[in-house]
Amino acid sequence: MKTRREFLKKSLFGGLAIGMTGDLSAMTKSGEVSNSLMQPPPTPPRSPMPPMPSIPPALPRTGKSAMGLRCDPIPEVRAAFIGLGRGGGHLNSFANTEGTKIVALCDLMPARIENAQNILKKAGRPQAAVYTGEEDWKKVCERKDIDVIINSTPWELHVPISLYAMKCGKHVATEVPIALTVSDCWALVDTAEQTQRHCMMLENCCYDFFELTTLNMARKGLFGEIFHGEGAYIHDLRDLKLKKEGYYKMWRLEYSKKHSGDPYPTHGLGPIAQIMNINRGDSIDYLSSMSTKQYGLSSYAEKLYGEGSPEAKFAYKMGDITQTMLHTVTGHTLLVVHDTSSPVPYDRIHKLVGTKGYAIKYPEEKIALDPHAHQFLKSDDFKAMMKQYDHPLNKFIGEKAKNIGGHGGMDYTMIWRLIYCLQKGFPLDQDVYDGVTWSCITELSEISLNNRSNSVDVPDFTRGDWKKAQPWPVIDMAQVLF
Repeated sequence: MKTRREFLKKSLFGGLAIGMTGDLSAMTKSGEVSNSLMQPPPTPPRSPMPPMPSIPPALPRTGKSAMGLRCDPIPEVRAAFIGLGRGGGHLNSFANTEGTKIVALCDLMPARIENAQNILKKAGRPQAAVYTGEEDWKKVCERKDIDVIINSTPWELHVPISLYAMKCGKHVATEVPIALTVSDCWALVDTAEQTQRHCMMLENCCYDFFELTTLNMARKGLFGEIFHGEGAYIHDLRDLKLKKEGYYKMWRLEYSKKHSGDPYPTHGLGPIAQIMNINRGDSIDYLSSMSTKQYGLSSYAEKLYGEGSPEAKFAYKMGDITQTMLHTVTGHTLLVVHDTSSPVPYDRIHKLVGTKGYAIKYPEEKIALDPHAHQFLKSDDFKAMMKQYDHPLNKFIGEKAKNIGGHGGMDYTMIWRLIYCLQKGFPLDQDVYDGVTWSCITELSEISLNNRSNSVDVPDFTRGDWKKAQPWPVIDMAQVLF
């Protein structure tokens, strides 16, 4: 049998070889065989990779570390609001919190000023001083009767206002992201250290109810060692970006024209970073980003303005979906996703993977734990566990937060906690190092994308202080353990 099989194999392959040789020989003589049949097709040339931009290095500290910064208590927190679009919600939270005084309002749009004054009137507060000029934010920062500036302006103004406010002796709380470039991140860190003023990014998602509860669970060891986390900002903003009545002077669309990368990483990253002890026991070492092409803005613009419109024909730089993987010094990973141009329901993901369990928020809050981690907890068990591990902040201020509102209450919890820490002289839950570490992903992801997803080092803005800093604690409002 073996001899017969060998004979058949030799006959088959021998016949194929003779046939192919004969055909190819005849075709070659007649000139019908191209080089592509005789050799592999040439590899198309790749476009040359641009040189990797240099990242501003850490320079020697010129001030004092702001890690765990404690300032003199402020029994009555006097605030000014610069930017009253998003800032109008923060104003409402301040106006509904005791021990505060609203001193000044600054915005270029009269309708927003009027709305803000109505918020104060409804809360039984006196009317605030009004500033409406392009450079009036400087006058606001220079006032002597203000303790904290709430900066809710378009992205490009976050850093100039924050720097000026701190140099004028004010604490500052600014909307996300806190900065758009690494050099601006360093400027914020250096100024906060030099002035010893608080510089907080208003990352409200750190105060969402599920995020706070999973933080408590993590601190109690429910998930074991958390070695991977995922967060996102997935929010269909095509309408707001492309309609002239959306963002002021269409600033968000203008950014999409000029930049790729993830311009808004902090909503998904912030809560995960705090849970995974970034800047307090661990540090982000490097990142790598990848993005899809751009489809969403062009196709949506066609519907709004027509196929031949400038909005539809423009070559927007920002891809629809950008994914950035972060690697930490201790060998943990975080995935951050940005998508504001796709027809997808809102999603921040909020996923935790630990050695003992797993949690995810969207599209439904779920938890799985060893030894039955192959399935999620059943409804009754899940509810019991959420009640057992409910964060003290949720218990202390949660109902009032829900009543006042602001993204389901997390905005009010954030503002209430900021005011509380300023009144007591406590360190803030989010410091300048958190704000810049989470925000620097904006520029670094773009650098990675422009260099074929090569990894990019993430600066250590704490200058090594993360090695001795303690993780953000679970705040016990009964004992104020901070």
